[in-house]
Amino acid sequence: MHKILFLCHGNICRSPMAEFVFKDIVKRRGLDDEYEISSSALTYDEIGNDMYYLAKSTLDKNNIPYTKRQAKLFNKHEYEYYDLIIIMDDENQYLIDHIIKDTKHKVHRLLEYCNLKRDVLDPWYTRRFDDAYADIKMGCTALFDFLNNTNK
Repeated sequence: MHKILFLCHGNICRSPMAEFVFKDIVKRRGLDDEYEISSSALTYDEIGNDMYYLAKSTLDKNNIPYTKRQAKLFNKHEYEYYDLIIIMDDENQYLIDHIIKDTKHKVHRLLEYCNLKRDVLDPWYTRRFDDAYADIKMGCTALFDFLNNTNK
């Protein structure tokens, strides 16, 4: 069982989009029972709020199913529970470094699986949700391939 947790600032845009994109990839390949996938926030800003409406409409446009949810805050217990903690950007790295010490090397940036050394675009201020989705889809596909050795 692969246990994957996606993190972003508020858990209403990028991390839930990644959660549902990755769930869709796994489901399409018939591997639902081999994965546990979730997402959390690194700040209190949006705790309890559902996914942002523009994130939902971007998933709708790309035929990615999702469910109603509430943003939740990352905690130290999740670090122990999940196999991989996937972050989106420099700010996420800064914030998580103040919560846990990554002694087990579980924390990774999503786009590192694409051999890219840049952040997943943050659509909150730019409203570039399609660009963020493209980054997330590319990263989630590469992460899936990495975990299932289909990239060789």
